[in-house]
Amino acid sequence: MSIKISFTASRRPEAQEALQRLTRQYGQYSEEEAEVIVALGGDGSMLNAMRRRFDDRKPVYGMNRGTVGFLMNDYVEENLIDRLNRAEKAMLVPLRMVATDVHGEHFERLAINEVSLFRETAQSAKLRIRVDGNERMSELTCDGIMVATPAGSTAYNLSAHGPILPIGANLLALTPVSAFRPRRWRGALLRHDARVEFEIVEPNRRPVSAAADNQEVRDIAKVSVTEDRSKPLTMLFDPGHALDERILREQFSF
Repeated sequence: MSIKISFTASRRPEAQEALQRLTRQYGQYSEEEAEVIVALGGDGSMLNAMRRRFDDRKPVYGMNRGTVGFLMNDYVEENLIDRLNRAEKAMLVPLRMVATDVHGEHFERLAINEVSLFRETAQSAKLRIRVDGNERMSELTCDGIMVATPAGSTAYNLSAHGPILPIGANLLALTPVSAFRPRRWRGALLRHDARVEFEIVEPNRRPVSAAADNQEVRDIAKVSVTEDRSKPLTMLFDPGHALDERILREQFSF
């Protein structure tokens, strides 16, 4: 069965070359006309392609022309239509970040992997943490902290020694980055529908930025993070290489 495809590619030479070859072989439709979006590049390209799907919710199939490519399928030019017809679906639910800066301006962003907070200067960040309106930590001194989705748990969250979450686990990972006080705190596992709020202690003296994936807001005073189930996304994977299988394999890697 034929499929209308819209190819999108990163600026990497390998991705641009693949874009030219694949569009000659399979044609090219606009994103509005297409039934499936095929992203060429690395995980960053996949996230960018997914982010444009919040309104139309069209499925995205990635092929690795980047570096890591955890979210991507292998790059194979042959039988692409058949692969798309047989692909397995992974449903992702993004996080909604609402950040307020020190001037009182509000910013809303959606994140597929994580919402993260980081210190902007040599001064450590000091954060107050509330979950569902209840204060859980009056002061965390750290380089940063993040709330990660299951899809994002194998990205920066894992590098910060956070837990790997299976897709469909209905959990979020709250993971500190270089926690200084309390030194032994390693984070928490939260229900997927938890509301997490961060208040910056001394925001002018100890400035902090917040980012929804790679969308940064600087000099923040407070941030709230919640799941947004009104904006589900669909990723496509080759049979036997679906995201839940990749996450499971990651837990047994060294």
